[in-house]
Amino acid sequence: MEGIAIIGLAGRFPGAKNIAEFWQNLCDGVEAISQFSDEELIAAGVDPSLLKERNYIKAGAVLEDIDLFDAGFFGVNPKEAEMTDPQHRLFLECAWEALENAGYDAQRCESRIGVYAGASLNNYLTFSLNSDRIGSAHSFQKLIGNDKDFLSTRVSYKLNLTGPSLTIQTACSTSLVATALACQSLLNYQCDMALAGGASIRVPQKTGYLHQEGGILSPDGHCRAFDAKARGTIIGNGVGVVLLKRLSEAIADGDRIYAVIKGSAINNDGSLKVGYTAPSVNGQAEAIAEAIALADVDPETITYIETHGTGTALGDPIEISALTNAFRAETEKKGFCAVGSVKTNIGHLDAAAGVTGLIKTALALQHKLIPPSLNFEQPNPEIDFANSPFYVNNQLTEWNATSTPRRAGVSSLGIGGTNAHVILEEAPSLREQRSALAGEQGRNYQLLVLSAKTDSALETATNNLVQHLRQHPELNLADVAYTLQVGRGVFNYRRAVVCQSTQEAITALETIDPQQVLTHFEEPIQRSITFMFPGQGAQYVEMGKELYQTEPTFRELVDRCSLLLEPHLGLDLRSLIYPQESEKQPAAEQLKQTQFAQPALFVIEYALAQLWMSWGISPQAMIGHSIGEYVAACLAGVMSLEDALTLVAVRGRLMQQMATGAMLSVSASAAEVKTFLNEDLALAANNAPSLCVVSGSYDAVNKIAEKLTAKGIECRRLHTSHAFHSHMMEPMLEPFMAELKKVNFNPPEIRFISNLTGTWITADRAISPDYWAQHLRQTVQFSSGLSVLLEESDRILLEVGPGRTLCTLVKQHAQKAGGQVVLPSLRHPQEEKSDINFLLNILGRLWLAEVEINWSVFYDREQRYRVSLPTYPFERQRYWIEPEIPTQVSAKVESKQGKKPNISNWFYVPSWKRVPLVKTKEISSDCSLVFIDEYGLGSELVQQLQQLGQNVITVKGGKEFNQLDSNTYAINPSQADDYLNLLRQLREQGKTPKTITHLWSLHQSQTLSWETTQNLGFYSLVYLAQAIGQQQISDPIQILVIANHLHDITGNEELFPEKTTILGACKVIPQEYPNISCRLVDILLPTSTSENILEQLLAELTAELEESIIAYRNNYRWVQTFEPVTLEPTTEDNIRLRQQGVYLITGGMGGIGLVLAEYLAKTVQAKLILLGRSLPSDREKIKQLEALGTEALVLAADVTNEEQMHSAIAQSLERFGTIHGVIHTAGVAGAGMVQLKTPEIAERVFAPKVQGTITLNNVLKNINLDFLVLCSSLSSIQGGFGQVDYCAANTFLDTFAHWNTTTNNSFTVAINWDAWQQVGMAVNTNVPDEIKNWREESLKNAILPSEGVEAFSRILANSLPQVIVSTQDLLAGIEQLNQSVLSLSFAKKSVNSCQVSASRHSRTLQENTYVAPRNEIEQTVANIWEELIGIEKVGIYDNFFELGGHSLLAVQTISRLREAFQVELPLRTLLFDAPTVSELANVIALKQPQSEELDEIAKLLAEVENLSIEELQKQLAQESPVS
Repeated sequence: MEGIAIIGLAGRFPGAKNIAEFWQNLCDGVEAISQFSDEELIAAGVDPSLLKERNYIKAGAVLEDIDLFDAGFFGVNPKEAEMTDPQHRLFLECAWEALENAGYDAQRCESRIGVYAGASLNNYLTFSLNSDRIGSAHSFQKLIGNDKDFLSTRVSYKLNLTGPSLTIQTACSTSLVATALACQSLLNYQCDMALAGGASIRVPQKTGYLHQEGGILSPDGHCRAFDAKARGTIIGNGVGVVLLKRLSEAIADGDRIYAVIKGSAINNDGSLKVGYTAPSVNGQAEAIAEAIALADVDPETITYIETHGTGTALGDPIEISALTNAFRAETEKKGFCAVGSVKTNIGHLDAAAGVTGLIKTALALQHKLIPPSLNFEQPNPEIDFANSPFYVNNQLTEWNATSTPRRAGVSSLGIGGTNAHVILEEAPSLREQRSALAGEQGRNYQLLVLSAKTDSALETATNNLVQHLRQHPELNLADVAYTLQVGRGVFNYRRAVVCQSTQEAITALETIDPQQVLTHFEEPIQRSITFMFPGQGAQYVEMGKELYQTEPTFRELVDRCSLLLEPHLGLDLRSLIYPQESEKQPAAEQLKQTQFAQPALFVIEYALAQLWMSWGISPQAMIGHSIGEYVAACLAGVMSLEDALTLVAVRGRLMQQMATGAMLSVSASAAEVKTFLNEDLALAANNAPSLCVVSGSYDAVNKIAEKLTAKGIECRRLHTSHAFHSHMMEPMLEPFMAELKKVNFNPPEIRFISNLTGTWITADRAISPDYWAQHLRQTVQFSSGLSVLLEESDRILLEVGPGRTLCTLVKQHAQKAGGQVVLPSLRHPQEEKSDINFLLNILGRLWLAEVEINWSVFYDREQRYRVSLPTYPFERQRYWIEPEIPTQVSAKVESKQGKKPNISNWFYVPSWKRVPLVKTKEISSDCSLVFIDEYGLGSELVQQLQQLGQNVITVKGGKEFNQLDSNTYAINPSQADDYLNLLRQLREQGKTPKTITHLWSLHQSQTLSWETTQNLGFYSLVYLAQAIGQQQISDPIQILVIANHLHDITGNEELFPEKTTILGACKVIPQEYPNISCRLVDILLPTSTSENILEQLLAELTAELEESIIAYRNNYRWVQTFEPVTLEPTTEDNIRLRQQGVYLITGGMGGIGLVLAEYLAKTVQAKLILLGRSLPSDREKIKQLEALGTEALVLAADVTNEEQMHSAIAQSLERFGTIHGVIHTAGVAGAGMVQLKTPEIAERVFAPKVQGTITLNNVLKNINLDFLVLCSSLSSIQGGFGQVDYCAANTFLDTFAHWNTTTNNSFTVAINWDAWQQVGMAVNTNVPDEIKNWREESLKNAILPSEGVEAFSRILANSLPQVIVSTQDLLAGIEQLNQSVLSLSFAKKSVNSCQVSASRHSRTLQENTYVAPRNEIEQTVANIWEELIGIEKVGIYDNFFELGGHSLLAVQTISRLREAFQVELPLRTLLFDAPTVSELANVIALKQPQSEELDEIAKLLAEVENLSIEELQKQLAQESPVS
């Protein structure tokens, strides 16, 4: 099999903070075992009585700093960091380090990287099912922070790794098994690289252990592997990670290879051994033999074995016996293979033991040294080393080469019998040969780049690199540069330096000379790049000479252009640009001639632009000065390179032939200069606000120069031979025009500025020959062009050509140039600096400005190697929770039911049963709120309630909030604030309602718009619940909704589907607000007397039953229920599908849509129309469908857009002639609590389900469909946390199916799907942390795609307008959901309900952004944030979410702020309106009583205090309302 290269290592071990220290300790024979004092042990929580026991061993292998972690680096908020197992935290840091050690940046690496790892038992934070408030955000965070399951996937998430991510557990062999599985994954091409390893940290570390004779723990705190005194191991702590890659690719990619895994094997002992925990000779021998066979090596060539080597009297002999059996199958040779055990150095690292042995062996192969195995004096008498292939290596030994590469084996054996063995071989020496060659090629200067997330980390990274370069002078500096560029993450604090040698790099980075070492901090910003191409006058001999010598891309383009120009120029342009030393002077003179200057400039600028672009630095805009605009046009695709070169050559030649003239640079504005001009002079260029060029005859220019000088205006003659851009160029226009007409011009593909207009070029001008003719005659409006460019801030303006003339012109636009980055590309001719040095400095400056550079192309002509360099200097802080005290919490939610095995039992239909109302209570005198209808029923109800002694407040619909009398209000149904004002005023009067009766959904006819219907129904209830939440009303409130036209019970009711969304609000509000109950009564409006109905409604107001959906028809009371129906598999007789029928699926490229499409293709070879909002980028799925024999038409159309849908239907009919059936699966998942719901959010969810269904029905009304299937959801039946809009939208679908089937006689069925596995919204939707556990559990019972299509076929074979699909007992499921949601008590969560440590951590944001609170309100807000988020120094401009806040913390924060300030604060204030301390303090200040109000209150209180009892009673009597 192909070898697997180990290309990266990272680890933390007892006595070693990194791999280098670990190797040094191994070579030095360090035993990193600590002996503990009684004081240390008692401080760690050990029972003092235990210390007196003789067999209590006070020793252990301690891993330093397990409480430290760089939370800010990984975007983890301090509280989350504290709650995360140190095994997970250190493993995450080591995973990052292993990637960097190999020279890979996970964020930019395009390879799929897998993670295979395991951890030991977590005893940092224990998880109690009883005391951890299952379902709360706190418990969920604690679970994912501490359960082994999340070790690997956390790394994948945090580092954005997309390969397989598996947590593996096989006890002590975990990490070597993980490595073997990672190798398999690489060989199977499931990933391109893989991280493998393990973590084992026992908390607290400073505890001893009880030694028991015959056990696995040592009696004296030492591990003596294979020694006669061996009686056990000790407990160690550590973390190890390796990065693996297929060997051929590692060699091709220039990776540093520590060692090669030639073969690996895993097996289990089975039961043929003494006991479950005992080792087995046969089991181990088979694993070793298999690994050797797979590696295809001779055992005699293996000269070292890193054993499991626990140092137990039973285990050691068995392990050597197993090794001997495996080797003896091939060789009788004795004593040639050394054995050792790292456990003698650092103890047994349990889940991390195997990878630790692997790392030790890989380092041994790399250094060609075998470290000593400690504490070995006399062999265990049960081991016959003399007659075995093995000997114990107890001293540091040179690992001598033989005729084959050095090879080793590594064993790891797990309690429970899972054995792993890996065969290693030293890395191929090919690398050194190629590296030696590589050192001779490439650039003679290198660009080193460093970045970090903080300024202090950048300084540490700089110092670490300096020390490393000093310690490793043999490193190739180009490889160092390459590794830093491609193998490190890129962060906001950046540093770059260009240097020629390692010593120069060391000196520069030590002194930080700002002239050479560039340091910059930049907030993430998307800068657009503008190329600026200079004009004539910038050229000089040897411009870009070094680039020509060392940059193949540049050289190839200069060569190509020169060859193309030779017929036009009559010479090789390179002889002028890069002449022989003796020819320099004449070449310089020739280069001043226009006929050569212009082509030379074009060639250098074009080649330079292409060089920049090859490195990933591409322009989004361009501007050229005169001839420079030709380069811009050529790059923009306006003209081909050949045409551009021809035009430039002809232009230069014709100009050369014109009469000579002069040009004058003038330090004044264009307007001022124009006053001096006459017919002999022209304004040639307007270069800057106060810099112009005048052009004309020698005489005219001399005269204007005198006039300007007399006026004190500075001017100077330019070194030109001709008067460009003046009337003296006119004779060449006609011949040049003739040349232009030969050219095929194209519209520009990259925007550039026109010299002629001083603004963006239009396509018409760019392709007009006349434009290019006028371009050489008219004024160069360069200043105007720069002004247009500078209107956009944050540009990078890169001068692409010789010198820095244009950079200087940009900087003269002082007001606008401030925020821009302005850079040249080539040195000025007077600058004595290497071209490469200069260009790399500019490249460094671009990198500092956050430009992404394509480093692979930068090095594509040279072989570079990744080298081992210092990894990121984590700035670790202490995050630690001392052992917690369990608290009592609510009962947990348990799944009481499971998935029914028989699909026939999954189906239900809505039904109604007559249930008379028998149990009622008296009408109370509490306050009641009634939203009255226009029909008058509400008003009659109010009168009845008042007669029965109830205090009733009436609410009518109006245009704005208004109190009409003491007990009547008008509110605008569509204004959320009106509901809030209403409840606030009622609370202030002590009239908080206990019951609310809502009759706004009673209408006589359906003439209302969708918007009005929702405002009176769905949104009205949502706003009402939000107001209750914002007012923090925690007393029980009953809402009774009275509506009509919602349900079909008797078979002749008129249905209004748009109204039924109110049912969604009724179902979900009680699930999110534990104190609100909500019931709905559907009635028929009486035609005459309302006596009966009034009695019925009064009875409902006093009902003591749980039923939530009720209907009255005549004198009967009906309650909604759901009846099971058995739907049998389809037969040929009842199948509704046609062979090769035409079926339209909306959401056709979604998960469920594709599953149903595949079913139709397979069963009836259907012709499919798959409709989606956009066309799929990947047509793989379509090809798979077509392979099944179907025709598929894929169309992009928004199902809510009638015009687009008409077009889609027309295309479908044109292609297939008809449509037989439609499946409407399009939908948007709902998400978000009622408290935060806005119409904008809800309408996005309503759109595909509601407007989409209505639109579909309209555009298909003339087509006689066999069926219309509406994919509804179980949520419309049972609600769901955060699903109010989704529940409402699906309720509409359910009613629409009934309505369409009966009203239009068109068979329509709504399928209320339970959640699907693998596809669909349940899988892809984010839910609040509070219910993730519950959701994960419930998904186990979800529908598999194969089950879904079976259910679909059965439903389609029947004629029911609505079918509910539930894999579990439906009624029990509804009850369970309500119980689980209630147990969350989401709205009432207090910060004290979960364990919060009092510790504070340093700021996660930059220190220089901290601004201290300025007043008491800001200080209080900051204090609350500090406590809840767990950081110190919250500044007034810090953003809640940037500090690590999230929606759950926001709920707690608002609760605390309400308590602290006694003001009403909606949750959205913090989430959307005021996410900083300053903004929040302003909101609070506005809501608090003002000082004048406080003075008035104080005055009134003083007056009250001075009144006598009699006066007080008299005053109260006057104030009281008349009853």
